[in-house]
Amino acid sequence: MNDGHNDRLIEEINQLRREKNAVILAHYYQPEDVQDIADFVGDSLQLSQKAAATNADVIVFCGVHFMAESAAILSPDKIVLLPEPNAGCPMADMVDVTDLREKKAQLPGVKVVCYVNSSAEVKAESDICCTSSNAEKIINSLPGQDILFIPDENLGRYIAAKTNRPIHFWQGFCPTHHRVKKEDILRSRQEHPGAKVLVHPECQVEVWQEADYVGSTAGIIQYAVNSADKEFIIGTECGILHELKKCCPGKIFYLASGEMRCPNMKKTNLQKVRDSLLNLSPRVTVTEETREKAIGALQKMLDVTK
Repeated sequence: MNDGHNDRLIEEINQLRREKNAVILAHYYQPEDVQDIADFVGDSLQLSQKAAATNADVIVFCGVHFMAESAAILSPDKIVLLPEPNAGCPMADMVDVTDLREKKAQLPGVKVVCYVNSSAEVKAESDICCTSSNAEKIINSLPGQDILFIPDENLGRYIAAKTNRPIHFWQGFCPTHHRVKKEDILRSRQEHPGAKVLVHPECQVEVWQEADYVGSTAGIIQYAVNSADKEFIIGTECGILHELKKCCPGKIFYLASGEMRCPNMKKTNLQKVRDSLLNLSPRVTVTEETREKAIGALQKMLDVTK
């Protein structure tokens, strides 16, 4: 799209945002122009919490489906819109309620720790939720418990190593982070000697073992902001570079791999944001029964981390 067309779309979005009393959320992995028109840019659960604290009537979630579900769980009285209805999460799709119930039957008494990158129904079937930034604290809050960590095996293995706890892992993963290899990190270090390696724990064990820092998307940004270093190799989705460059002028960032692009996160665009506000659709809803169970698992997490 040309700049003139984008400018008109932005004007329309801003007008509709006021008319509909809407708040626009964008995940760090969204396209740059979508991040730029958002009221809040951040990690998924953090965004839902911020939206719940506003007096907005409408939440436009520029992200993927499970994120909009989380917003609907925390803001049942607000209209939640997902501008691109086909923006899903392959990792979230790797666990469903039927398979989870079967696994729980095989492990009597197990506590299910559910990464927030999962569906509302799966959260509802879990004991407690976690994020990539608080997963260690959540696991430590369950001393002596038999734990099943779902759905991300890579994050689960990272937390198991950090806590020195035996954990049952689900065989799920984020395809974008899973594509990064140890060889990519070693090559990047050779090409950029002295650069710090910052990676997301959704990467494979062989990758985060080579990193100088492992953390959530927000954690990676904060590390770069606070660091005295000037060059960084980044092991997470390429959309983070937009925020990193804004927060860290004068610092240089290199992607660990050219494959760090989530196709689902890139499905949203300004036209779809405008259309969703105009039509108040597509809407994302969660049944009250599922919402009550899912919010229980989320609240337990919040109680532990407050």
